[in-house]
Amino acid sequence: MVVRRAVLSDAHVDRANAQATPFTADFQDFITRTAWGDIWSRPGLDRRSRSVAVLTALIALGHETEFAMHVRAARTNGLTVEEIKEVILQAGLYCGVPAANSAFGVAQRVLEELGDL
Repeated sequence: MVVRRAVLSDAHVDRANAQATPFTADFQDFITRTAWGDIWSRPGLDRRSRSVAVLTALIALGHETEFAMHVRAARTNGLTVEEIKEVILQAGLYCGVPAANSAFGVAQRVLEELGDL
């Protein structure tokens, strides 16, 4: 939970937990233990590198809502606006122009909300 809160913010985690229902609570527990406790806590990559990998994967799979959340996390993890742009450009080459086009739209909205653009 410490890593999840550090990367996504207390506000995000509090919202996710508040929205948990008896039906979704086990999934929230799974995410916290597996994604944040097991994978994001491993020493093999720093958080910046993990953010690059996550942004790329989310672009490739077209997961725009998760992508928006992880653009915020990438800024928290130290990626610059320029580096996020480069990740999207790189992903555009390997994941396709439509995926990058969507990612640029989402990233621009998020970065404007953060006051970074």
